Amino acid sequence: MISIKSAREIALMKEAGKYNQLTFREIEKHLKAGITTKEIDKITHDFIIKNGCVPSCLGYEGYPASVCISVNDEVVHGIPSKRKLKNGDIVSIDLVLAYKGYHADATRTYIIGTVSNEVADLVINTRNAFYEALKILKDGVRVKEISRVIENYAHAHGLSVVEELCGHGIGTNMHEDPDIPNFDDGNNTRLKAGMVIAIEPMLNLGKKDVYLDDDNWTIKTEDGKPSCHYENTVLITKDGYEILTGED
Repeated sequence: MISIKSAREIALMKEAGKYNQLTFREIEKHLKAGITTKEIDKITHDFIIKNGCVPSCLGYEGYPASVCISVNDEVVHGIPSKRKLKNGDIVSIDLVLAYKGYHADATRTYIIGTVSNEVADLVINTRNAFYEALKILKDGVRVKEISRVIENYAHAHGLSVVEELCGHGIGTNMHEDPDIPNFDDGNNTRLKAGMVIAIEPMLNLGKKDVYLDDDNWTIKTEDGKPSCHYENTVLITKDGYEILTGED
């Protein structure tokens, strides 16, 4: 069921979004070649707890860490480990936290050192696809219209769209209705003022095909080419939107 948030709920989600953004600022202080993804997870966990929030991912359906960290050909749900980031990596950090029972969800993809122009463009254009979708976002727009904008932007820039994963509503649960695909699947659901959704383009440099790794969490590209993920939690308003997790 799709929920419309009250003024009180929106205020709490704005606080959750503020702490989500602050956590990313803390993570960014430490991102460099040589750090392990497990060390990033600990930094994230400690900062979330210190600020009176809860790491939503920890224990979610058995997930063993506080944040999802996906590198290069890993699309989403990478499990932090002893793996060290190195020059030329791109790393997606998918961070969900809860403040007084309300969740905020955002993802940033970072470039470590120097990458090729095509990989740099992948990162830039995945972010841009999100902002293209925001241009039409307001009360009354249909989900399929948002999806179509993301899909068209991706294809216009030579990128493929992961179809097995999507954005979603968010509130007292990490994942709520409606689903927000990144391709037009014909979803006619109309967004309404007071809804809060996570819009999250997941775009591949190669083909769209993905598979589940043996750890039963990490989703990877079948062709081994890089994937990028960008996400914010967004409030639908009468005239447009408000990003609750901040702009980078």
